Amino acid sequence: MSWFTKLINGRSGPAAKDPDYYEEGTVLLREEKYHEALTSFRLALRESPNDTDVLQQIAVTYTRIGMTDEATRTYRRVLELKPHASGAHYGLAFLLLQQGNTDEAVAHLRAFLARPPQHATAQRHVTHAQKTLAELTGEGEVDDAAPGSPDLRLDL
Repeated sequence: MSWFTKLINGRSGPAAKDPDYYEEGTVLLREEKYHEALTSFRLALRESPNDTDVLQQIAVTYTRIGMTDEATRTYRRVLELKPHASGAHYGLAFLLLQQGNTDEAVAHLRAFLARPPQHATAQRHVTHAQKTLAELTGEGEVDDAAPGSPDLRLDL
């Protein structure tokens, strides 16, 4: 927390390394220091105003502190810049569900699942999106009595 550390410790000057505000923000977010994380992400955004990774982290932070309107706007901004940003589709879908906008939420869940993230930690989000989409639309639900179902048992 370079800005935070400088504030507390008073360290700065030519020997100080340029801070990585994005990394700082992610650490603070993991530590649940949401307002501090938001400050760091905003500083990172000043250095790179259209960075979709920074914008997504800002949206996540807004969500965590209950600023859902701001989170929704920020996710929409990410999608303007990068229409296939899976994280933005995912986050926006669940915010829209909270607001009662099921149709648009379904569209964002489908967009997320059309291009899911490939890293190992994303599987829980993919599974959650699939389950939610199935609950909302019936898509992907397995009918236990369907022919070819492995659980099909015939009593003859």
